[in-house]
Amino acid sequence: MMEYKPILPARDLSKVPMRLVTAEGVAPVSVDGETFLRVSDDALAALAEAACSDVEFYLRPAVLDSYAAIAADETASENDRFVAASLLANAIIAAEGELPLCQDTGTATICGTKGNRVLSTGNESAALSAGVAAAFANRNLRFSQIAPESMYVGTNTKTNLPAQIDLSVGAGDGYEFLIAAKGGGSTNKTRLFMKDPSILSADALEAFLVEAIAEIGTAACPPYRIGVVVGGTSPEANLKTLKLATCRDLESLPASPDDDGYAIRDTELEATLLAACQQLGLGAQFGGEHFASEVRCVRLPRHAATVCVSVGVSCNADRNLYAKITPDGVFVEQLDTNPARYGDLAATSPTAVEVSTDQPMDDLVAELARQPVGTMVLLSGPLVVARDAAHKRIATMLDAGDAMPDALMNYPVYYAGPAKTPAGKPSGSFGPTTAQRMDSYVPRFQALGASRVMLAKGNRTPVVAESCKQNRGVYLGTIGGAAALVAERHITAAETLAFDDLGMEAIRKITVDKLPAFILTDPAGNSLY
Repeated sequence: MMEYKPILPARDLSKVPMRLVTAEGVAPVSVDGETFLRVSDDALAALAEAACSDVEFYLRPAVLDSYAAIAADETASENDRFVAASLLANAIIAAEGELPLCQDTGTATICGTKGNRVLSTGNESAALSAGVAAAFANRNLRFSQIAPESMYVGTNTKTNLPAQIDLSVGAGDGYEFLIAAKGGGSTNKTRLFMKDPSILSADALEAFLVEAIAEIGTAACPPYRIGVVVGGTSPEANLKTLKLATCRDLESLPASPDDDGYAIRDTELEATLLAACQQLGLGAQFGGEHFASEVRCVRLPRHAATVCVSVGVSCNADRNLYAKITPDGVFVEQLDTNPARYGDLAATSPTAVEVSTDQPMDDLVAELARQPVGTMVLLSGPLVVARDAAHKRIATMLDAGDAMPDALMNYPVYYAGPAKTPAGKPSGSFGPTTAQRMDSYVPRFQALGASRVMLAKGNRTPVVAESCKQNRGVYLGTIGGAAALVAERHITAAETLAFDDLGMEAIRKITVDKLPAFILTDPAGNSLY
């Protein structure tokens, strides 16, 4: 009989730096002469709360190092260096513990293993969920989870629950966890393809993957960590492996099958794809070669008739960490709390054109039109904030014969949804959301004189360039992944104008001071991408 071996090797956290959260609620007990570890629900909740708090404000040292390398790279484009420096500045501000790294504080994702010598109440999912809810209630995080009222209508749960919790059973007297905060922008760029075995040649697979990666575009906040998984016993097994790969959880996979599992990692393909990413010219959002910092390629076993291929990314807010419970207590991975050591690299003053948004819309468009695509501008003045739910409601109002809200006619529209506002600050973390989700509204809104200057992140579909050409519109891109920086340095006032029931998706008016943005699409329909 063939001996069992797992598809993926067991996780080894022995060399991961950890900090103690609590020693309460964890105690060895003797049962029939054998020692087990009793773990209380409170201990599990404490772990989830600590992990979901830390991961929103701190990054791993390797992530900060990668951005520092780009900021210091004299051969990189000016825009790449500016983005990397801004990400370092953002991390320095977030590490103060008030403003999270990104306004999209994500879906809490908990992937864990329970040892066979652990005694618990059996309520792990409920206890971990309580910890997630506590973190989102007690810190300045954003509630993003929408529960269905029907197939077409949903309501924000205002707790950020449900979390995604996946637990399995293993050996040992403790728990091990991978915990991630996954935002909607990067999740939306996950791609699964069902291919036939003819894809399994170097030329065919590489060409296919380069095209798939290029189609991801810049909307999910590069520099990316790109994951590629080929194979899998099912599509869902492939996609779970993809998530682990983008969370840095499969770094120790061997280059060829060994006794610990079936999965392998192809470092040669990783190098090939990273080089291809550098040649795309998309860069770290606004042109250059630093589209990706890393690529990880995993090969899994498969059914003879099926080849699952998935591609996904972790955005520059690379938010994941390990945690564990042992007889010594509850621990979470020690993230880097001192990004200020990169303060010199974070200080930049690139060439830019100052633009006031407090002027008639025709004059503002004309001023922006005088600058070539790719120009950096510093925006000062009022913006109206509206994103997915607000756009949908406005479209419904227009269908009913109502007028377009004046705010969208008079001010540039910023596609965004902020995190909670800390005491004493005008705003919570306030970065842009993916522009492409609003593309279907643009021709209709611009034809009515609204949304003529738009601010968000990422590339857009050709319909937007054509609408800008027909209606003299402009699309500006600002840095995705620098939400704490925007709130701390560039937003001076904020108020809710309408749709307060939509929570973070309400229509707001904010005032900005020298907010950096790039002209990505001009009134002639020219596009940077």
